[in-house]
Amino acid sequence: MNFSVADHRPLVLTGMQPTGRLHLGNFLGAAYHWRKMLEDYQCFFFIPDLHAMTVATKAPQLQDNTLSCIAQYIACGLDPAKCTIFLQSQVTGHTELAWILGCITPLGQLERMTQFKDKALKQKEFIGTGLLYYPILMAADILLYNADLVPIGEDQKQHLELARDLAQKFNSRYSEIFNIPEPYMGSVGARIMSLQNPKEKMSKSDPSAMATLHITDENSVIRKKILSAVTDSQNDITADPERPGILNLLNIYAAATQMTLESAVEHFKDHRGYAAFKNEIADVIIALLEPIRQHYLSLREERDYLLSVIHEGAMRAQARADTMLSKVYHTVGLL
Repeated sequence: MNFSVADHRPLVLTGMQPTGRLHLGNFLGAAYHWRKMLEDYQCFFFIPDLHAMTVATKAPQLQDNTLSCIAQYIACGLDPAKCTIFLQSQVTGHTELAWILGCITPLGQLERMTQFKDKALKQKEFIGTGLLYYPILMAADILLYNADLVPIGEDQKQHLELARDLAQKFNSRYSEIFNIPEPYMGSVGARIMSLQNPKEKMSKSDPSAMATLHITDENSVIRKKILSAVTDSQNDITADPERPGILNLLNIYAAATQMTLESAVEHFKDHRGYAAFKNEIADVIIALLEPIRQHYLSLREERDYLLSVIHEGAMRAQARADTMLSKVYHTVGLL
């Protein structure tokens, strides 16, 4: 594909931290939808490795996680010939724009951010300033490319609202150079819950190994996790919020098969007991993820190829970032 500066398609930008293996929620709620955008949008997919530094990680682990994340992106269907894949840290402009935006952000607005308060409670022994500043860097990630659409999950709504607010503040105070980015949210599977605690979102950092289903899990592990998923003492299949375990499994099935929740309930209406129900879900997930796992394992052996993908991606991203940052510097009066 020719990555031309004259490409007038709307620009979509999103990223996912290199903090370990992507899980089923990441895939069904995000990556599965991303690959469908490649023809209709300019797609910029980045790995926010600077954001990852808000959690203590040793250098070799961060590097390995980053390469693994690139491989998982590609294995999930993000074709480097049709999109731009790059590392946040390899493009000049993210941290520079974050500083400028920070100068127009009230401190209280950051302290009220839900994720800051939640993560501060978990990291109470040491709360780094980066955790507070995280949403401003995220706003800079988006505005540096003047993104039109940002695919997000429920937990990122507040961060995108801050980016929109800062774009409007900057445009009002200086000059109207920023787009006001709009959210893009998948209609199905946007919130996959823990298999062991279905009232909590599925997470890479869940302490229970059985709670999170990773896209690179072996088939036997996938089946074991699905069969061990928390349900209840009833035996019929209904989409009842008061039965979060069953609802979560129905949402997983609906998202994986691209059907509505109502259709999933109809499909399972004659099932009695959960063994057949769970095994059918496991079959669907295995069929969906096995090709991805095999592609990922192959890509992890091609370090030079992965490095070439992000090198080329960084050059394309830098060209757009330079144009935007130059406008910002001129607008605020920096020579």
